[in-house]
This record gives sequence, C-alpha cells and structure tokens, in this order.
Amino acid sequence: MALKIENISKTFDATPVLRDISLFTEDGEFLALLGPSGSGKTTLLRIIAGLEQPDAGAVRFRDKDLLAKPVRERRIGLVFQHYALFRHMTAAQNIAFGMNAKPRKLRPSRREIRDKVAELLSLVQLDGLGGRYPSQLSGGQRQRVALARALAIEPDLLLLDEPFGALDAKVRRELRRWLRDLHERTGLTTIFVTHDQEEALELADRVALLREGALEQMGTPEEVYHEPASAFVFDFLGDSVSFPCEIKGGVAVIAGAGVPIIGPHPNDGAATAYTRPNGFDVSPGDGPGLAARVRSVLLAGPDARVDCVLDGGGAIEMRLPLDVARKLAPRDRVTVTPRTVRVW
Repeated sequence: MALKIENISKTFDATPVLRDISLFTEDGEFLALLGPSGSGKTTLLRIIAGLEQPDAGAVRFRDKDLLAKPVRERRIGLVFQHYALFRHMTAAQNIAFGMNAKPRKLRPSRREIRDKVAELLSLVQLDGLGGRYPSQLSGGQRQRVALARALAIEPDLLLLDEPFGALDAKVRRELRRWLRDLHERTGLTTIFVTHDQEEALELADRVALLREGALEQMGTPEEVYHEPASAFVFDFLGDSVSFPCEIKGGVAVIAGAGVPIIGPHPNDGAATAYTRPNGFDVSPGDGPGLAARVRSVLLAGPDARVDCVLDGGGAIEMRLPLDVARKLAPRDRVTVTPRTVRVW
C-alpha cells in the first residue's frame, strides 16, 4: 500500500477533531475523504501534508514515517479551494515557482523549467495561456494552474482540499471529468477532500466517509452507496425518506403494509425505516400503506417530483416516472408504500 494512516487523533481546544482514524490507499489510487463540515476531512489532509501534527497515531508512505519528515521533504503536491496563486505572477511563473524554489543543487536549468512549464500547460489544457495573470483567467482555468503548479514538483502524493468548492455547478462537472482523466494519465496517488457526495462517488476509486472526526465507512462508491453501514451513510449519500415502522418476523410493517428489508434485519420492535425518493409505489384511494394527500406535482425533468402530506403527520417527497405522475393531481387521495426499506 502507498499511504497508511494508523490511529490518528487530533484535538483543538479540548474538542476532538479526529478520533482514532485508520485508513490506507494503494499506489495510484484516488481516495475521496467525504463528510459534512466539521467532520475532520481537512484536518486529516493537513496532517498528511505536514501543516498540522496529530496528538497520536502514525502516517506512513511507502513504509516510511511521513510524520518524521519536514514538509519540504515530503514530496507532496497540495491544491487548495481558493487556488492560492501569486497574483503578480503569470500562469507560467506560478507553475514554475516550486521548481525555482528548490535548492540550487536540485534546481532544474532554466530551459528544463521552461520545457516543464510548457508540458504542464498542455497537460492541463491551457496551451497559449502561460503569459496571462490569474485575474485574466476564469475560475476553472485558475484551478488548473494550481493543479499544474502542484504537479510541477513531481510529487509522490497529490492532496486536493475541496479544489472545486468555489466554482459554479457546470464548471465543477466539467472539471470533475477532466480531473479523473488527468489522474488516469499521471497515475499519482491522490487524496481528494469534498463534502459533495456526487463529486466523491463520480471521481474516487474508494470513499472514506467521516462523521464527527470518526471513520463511518470506507469502500468503493458502489459499496458505500448500495451497502451503507449506518443510517448516517445512507442519508448523507443521497436524498432519503424516513418514517417509523414496526419490525415483525424480519419484515417492516408500515401502516399495515409489510415491506421487505434490505440489509441487516434488526430484532422485532419499533424502528425507523429508510428509503430513497424513487423507491415508492403510489395507488389511488385508501389501502394498506401510508395514507396521504397529494400536495404538488412537478413534471419538469427526467422524472416527476410528487409531494404528499401524510395523514399521520409529516410529508414525503417522491420521485416518480412521468407516466405515473401525470395521473396524479393536487388534493388527490393516495396510498404510498415503499417497495423496500433499510432499517437501523
């Protein structure tokens, strides 16, 4: 394995920020650190980079103690959310900065630096823009310059701290595809911090999901999405709907309707059931299931959004096929039944 993090803990002002975190990456792997604000993602990234020191634990990279090395010797490329480009330098000068800052004995020649900058500008698809200043570039272009600057020092490990957080949704989607392609071409071990679930699931080989400083689950995007380890993981990785149920003989009974359970089956008794907004069947009138009244139907988009008010209190927002939703209208009486549920 490339990077091994063992039992890392960190406290700020008596507040635990990381709680006994252990995880690893393979060589060339793209790992996403995913979680809500305050879950400890960036602190863990800063510890790997050498910008913070843990209270306990170890970080090893290719069997070498990373914590024992000063920052300048870690061979880590780091990209921040807000680019951190030098405004008085051109794109080419920003990219060359790390190479020019090396000790004289290790510094490439001017020609080598010039050739490397040209190569990186081409790699990040900014040919011909090396003479522009950051103020003359778009947000997406500035972020590509920041990535090129991180790659210029030929790092062994690339760390990205929410690099697309300051960009609009369309640019983010474009850069996600570009970044995954760049990763495939460079083969660098990459750790990517994000709170955007779609971003993590689309980009990463594996996802480590953090909550309140602890590792909640780690696995491939398919594993964490389809086999969530907890209600938190299920809820965080997509829109979800929850409601009370009664477990009887391995089945969730919801308003008189028995619903199959996916995943671990809890003991009989009261519980909370979870499903996705597209996981419901809707029938007109009353019957076994959740009695409700349609509040609104929105038909714009590839599927319809149907909002219902439950007779027992609360509301459910469902995603239904257009042909089903077109048969519904506000104030219609319906029965809503989840096809399957997960229960914790």
